[in-house]
Amino acid sequence: MDFPTTEPEIMALLQKMLDGYFWHAADFPHVRRVILHSRRGLYIITRNSLIRAHSKLKIETKARKEKLQVLKKVMKSCLQKAQVDVSANPEKLKLIGWAPKANRQPAQLPTQPINLQIAAKEDRVVKLKWARPNDNQPIRNYIIESRKQNGDRFNDWTIVHIPYIAQATLTNQPIGVHIEYRIKAANNAGTGPASNTVTIVL
Repeated sequence: MDFPTTEPEIMALLQKMLDGYFWHAADFPHVRRVILHSRRGLYIITRNSLIRAHSKLKIETKARKEKLQVLKKVMKSCLQKAQVDVSANPEKLKLIGWAPKANRQPAQLPTQPINLQIAAKEDRVVKLKWARPNDNQPIRNYIIESRKQNGDRFNDWTIVHIPYIAQATLTNQPIGVHIEYRIKAANNAGTGPASNTVTIVL
């Protein structure tokens, strides 16, 4: 059989060896049990010391994190007071390794969503997907608009759904008519231009 490789397996084998040597000493006259006992004792001392060290490390790590949070709180308070002290000349904050807070740029209108396509269609159900605009403007939500063909012309666009992610499932859609869909992205600045248009007949 192969010699065990994990600590629990090694310690289990050691215990069986010690028990066997004790109860059947006459069968193993050349084995010195005292050496095994001694080495096991030294190992256990080292293992227990390591366990205590790990426990102490966990406690010290927790204490370090708590002290770091307190330090950050004090630092932020000092920086806030420093900003008041030099409010007339905020560039002086650089003297303490800080800098004036940059003015937040207002959001701009998002550009058009990309690659609108029909992901799937079933009876009165249409699944749409698209990619978000390729600018870096924040997106609050999307606006899905549709319009139905009426004779030789299409009706006006109407809002049918407002999802928050770049996909949507529309139910109870009209059957037997051409219907077009388009997507717009919206944020606090307003609503951006429409995406490409897709057409379907259910």
